Amino acid sequence: MKILVLNSGSSSLKFQLFAMDPPEQNGAEVLATGLIEQIGAPQGQATLTYNDDQGQVRQLIRQGEINDHEQALTLVAQLLQESQAMSSVAELDGIGHRVVHGGEEFQEPVLIDGRVQEAIKRLSPLAPLHNPANLSGIQAVSRAAPDTPQVAVFDTAFHQSLPEAAYTYALPYHLYEKHQVRRYGFHGTSHQFVSQAAAEFLGRPYGELSTISLHLGNGASAAAIKGGCCLDTSMGLTPLEGLVMGSRCGDIDPAIPFYLARQTGMDLQGLEDLLNNESGLKGLCGASDMRSVSKRAKEGDSRARLAVDISCHRLRKYIGAYLAVLGGAHCLLFTGGIGENSATIRQRTCQGLAELGIRLDEGKNQKARGGEISQINKEDSEVAILVVPTNEELEIARQTKRLIASRAS
Repeated sequence: MKILVLNSGSSSLKFQLFAMDPPEQNGAEVLATGLIEQIGAPQGQATLTYNDDQGQVRQLIRQGEINDHEQALTLVAQLLQESQAMSSVAELDGIGHRVVHGGEEFQEPVLIDGRVQEAIKRLSPLAPLHNPANLSGIQAVSRAAPDTPQVAVFDTAFHQSLPEAAYTYALPYHLYEKHQVRRYGFHGTSHQFVSQAAAEFLGRPYGELSTISLHLGNGASAAAIKGGCCLDTSMGLTPLEGLVMGSRCGDIDPAIPFYLARQTGMDLQGLEDLLNNESGLKGLCGASDMRSVSKRAKEGDSRARLAVDISCHRLRKYIGAYLAVLGGAHCLLFTGGIGENSATIRQRTCQGLAELGIRLDEGKNQKARGGEISQINKEDSEVAILVVPTNEELEIARQTKRLIASRAS
């Protein structure tokens, strides 16, 4: 089976093409991967990276104006055919889409039809920066390849196992009943993928493991997973809540926006932009990329050092809380761009947790890098500490394959 995975942003289209093993197997080969940026801008750019028959990495680049997702999708098809990754769109067995918000309606992947598209549109107020863009990609595919099955895989679906006490906010209950104000959580596809990969690596049944998963990138979230079910997660109604992120504040006193409105005269849009786009690492030290922040901290920049301190302090608080939620954990996972590549953040996060059974081996930690699973705990650590590369696209492809195969059988 050939499965194309699409992740549509407001001005971007990330894509990856997989050759999938038979339904009863879980493997896949990446045939091509690429990104189209600046959709709708005067100068668009597309890069397709792929491996040829000899295993050599090659790139094709196109520059020029790309007006919309439909034109971007046409370019994707052209690039894939030029690279000989596929002969035509008709060769695809299915197309899997990352959709950020599925609300309470979607607890698992679904075949996309008109009803699903309407639901994604209806849920857009919960993810105004993501769902409309996701829907644009789906609609473009519907016009370009109407006979190819499409599957929506929702970031929020994995977290639908949260118990009521974990997802309900202490607000007037009618706000939940009428406006669906509750915790949803995000990065669910990543948390699911890495927790399953950790169970395989440790040789333990997935249904028996208690796991704390830390997805650390420009956006960051934590999840408490027991028996394959998420019991708690740090992001809430939106991706703003929880950990310190590149430009998002994470947890703050909810009265701060009201105070700032009175003191500064900021309006709602200004406050929302402040919390989402001008806070986090960027707000603390002027840079949103943890690589540059960590470098500046090592060079003695006090504001950058404070940003790292705050980030790791917040992480330790969540680890402690989730140990309580789970009643103890078998493993602690680091994933995402920061989690997989920053030995400093892993070391600082695990500092002071030895009494909780989390004991990091600094030598192993320094050697661990993204690309393969690494175990970085000391021999006497009660909790296994793993660096697990995430692969949301592969997880979407697997879920797409399973759903299409089950429909065929």
